[in-house]
Amino acid sequence: MTTPTLPRFHSRHAALAALLCCSLFAGSAGAEGTPSAAAPKNKAKTGPQMEFEKHYLVILRRGPSWTPEVTPAVERIQSEHMAHLNRMAESGKMVIAGPFGEQQDPTFRGMCLYKTGTMEEARKLAEEDPAVKAGRLQVEIMAWYTEKGYLAFPKAKPAK
Repeated sequence: MTTPTLPRFHSRHAALAALLCCSLFAGSAGAEGTPSAAAPKNKAKTGPQMEFEKHYLVILRRGPSWTPEVTPAVERIQSEHMAHLNRMAESGKMVIAGPFGEQQDPTFRGMCLYKTGTMEEARKLAEEDPAVKAGRLQVEIMAWYTEKGYLAFPKAKPAK
């Protein structure tokens, strides 16, 4: 079996994407839906309160127009999808992206991690993807919190 050749931008990050998703689905949020809600309230008794950074995790799933056939139209959409991801990375709005492999649910196609001011901005950018517009992919978006300073994306561009 031959492993498909993936674009350079994605192939380096597929393992990290899987780790991010595992961390996300294994973790839990506080009572009000954010990790800060679970952080200690009394600094004197429990030590310093943790600081969190927020990213927006965009899960890409097969959309209603997805088909396994590779046609010239599908190849064009895939090329436009890759160009969109590269633009998002160059803008600094997306810090990492990659496809999924070896998962139980074949509708999961990949993920992107956006660093934007709001979920609405992340959704707008993700939905500008030509593959999403064409219905080949659909997005699921959620806020993801990590303890400040634990994640670094040395190849990510600063936001413009």
